[in-house]
Amino acid sequence: MADFAIDSGVTTRDAVWRRAKALRGLQRGDTIFRLVTQGAAVAVLLILGGVIASLVMGSLPAIQAFGFGFLSTEVWNPVTDRFGALAPIYGTLITASIAMIVAVPIGLGIAIFLTELCPYMLRRPVGIAIELLAGIPSIIYGIWGLFVLAPFLQKNVQPALIGFFADVPVLSTLFAGPPYGIGMLTAGVILAIMVLPFVTSISRDVFETVPPVLKEAAYGVGCTTWEVVRFVVIPYTRVGVIGGIMLGLGRALGETMAVTFVIGNAHRISASLFAPGTTISASIANEFTEAVGDLYTSALIALGLILFVITFIILAIARYLLMRLQLKEGT
Repeated sequence: MADFAIDSGVTTRDAVWRRAKALRGLQRGDTIFRLVTQGAAVAVLLILGGVIASLVMGSLPAIQAFGFGFLSTEVWNPVTDRFGALAPIYGTLITASIAMIVAVPIGLGIAIFLTELCPYMLRRPVGIAIELLAGIPSIIYGIWGLFVLAPFLQKNVQPALIGFFADVPVLSTLFAGPPYGIGMLTAGVILAIMVLPFVTSISRDVFETVPPVLKEAAYGVGCTTWEVVRFVVIPYTRVGVIGGIMLGLGRALGETMAVTFVIGNAHRISASLFAPGTTISASIANEFTEAVGDLYTSALIALGLILFVITFIILAIARYLLMRLQLKEGT
């Protein structure tokens, strides 16, 4: 009996020791995992801070030379070292707005069709076809826009719009002038095609998260498909839908090569959507390799800083709206 008691005590101590060792191993692995993930988060902040610092330092000569007039001046003349960012800012905002006006209704319509109306056999092929649009390189979009879309708009669409809105007070100014084919309208259409997969895919994914019981209950009380989408699907998924729209808007604001091919690259502001223009990203892509002199280079870097600020402000507003929606849902 004494020997059995001694053996039992030894066995118990060994089990406790092994358990403590296993717990220390788990704690060590958890600590390493926490430090690695924390380091990744800190690295992102450091990279972002480095980007901001480099943009600010690179744009200081232009800011010191032109001040706030850099934001309100349209002139862009490398020969006389006079630079203003108003035309690129205007072109960036206008083309992105056109893209979202075109892409959001079409993208939501496709997502609703895929989740509510499309036959089951066609959902996967159509969904894959939409997602493939996101994988096409932007330079391909630019070439297609220059040689196919721009001539088509010049011959068929733009003359019709000019004639149709000729007597409408405001729209006659927006759709005025000779039909160049290239211009801000063409760039906006190209951007709409490029952001369409983002809006459609994210909207489709969030629409599929709606509990079937909610839709079945709505159909059970006599709602039509349109009423189910309007009063059940959209309210339930509006946070995700807005997030997808903001993701597409971020892509539209920063797109470079496709816009460079079809916008005309003219540093001027025109009320007509048919007129050539430029964007911030297109200006940087076209002129950075040809920039001679510190002030010219600094002006282009300042354009990059402005684009960063615009994108940050828009995403911050979107985040605030999402937070307000989530708070309302919580109450």
